[in-house]
Amino acid sequence: MTGSRSFTCLTPSAVLRRCRVNRAAPLLGAADAVRTQAGANIMSFFAPLYSKARESAIAGLGAASFATEFEAGRRLSRDRAVRLVLGKPNHRVASASPGPDAGTLAKREAEVARLVAEGLTNKQVGARLFISERTVDSHVRSILNKLGFSSRAQIAGWIAASSR
Repeated sequence: MTGSRSFTCLTPSAVLRRCRVNRAAPLLGAADAVRTQAGANIMSFFAPLYSKARESAIAGLGAASFATEFEAGRRLSRDRAVRLVLGKPNHRVASASPGPDAGTLAKREAEVARLVAEGLTNKQVGARLFISERTVDSHVRSILNKLGFSSRAQIAGWIAASSR
């Protein structure tokens, strides 16, 4: 029963009901991966909802960011995707030795996370790292997705806990 429940909470209607635009793209990607693995097609009555969810996410994120987030969602485990759609954070246990970028975040994402933890805005982070504000926004969304968080404050808390 859990397997079918996991599958149904990743339907386009669940994505539209429960997600903000920044979570829609990875969830659509996760749903696509589950559907493909199951050898299933999108049911005809879900097709308009799927199209609407996809179009809304592309409009909100931009085509390039949508594609990146969609692919990240395709790589999520089913459990992580379900936790994301339900709004439950996927707290990772920090390893005992290295810092917060110990395999969880890419080097640039770890740099952005540290600056976000210092309370800097995207514009300030961009100026400090010599990257655009839009690129910082993309990194922040990726960090939130990878860590299963929904706020910058959670990133700051994770950085603080990892630094101890």
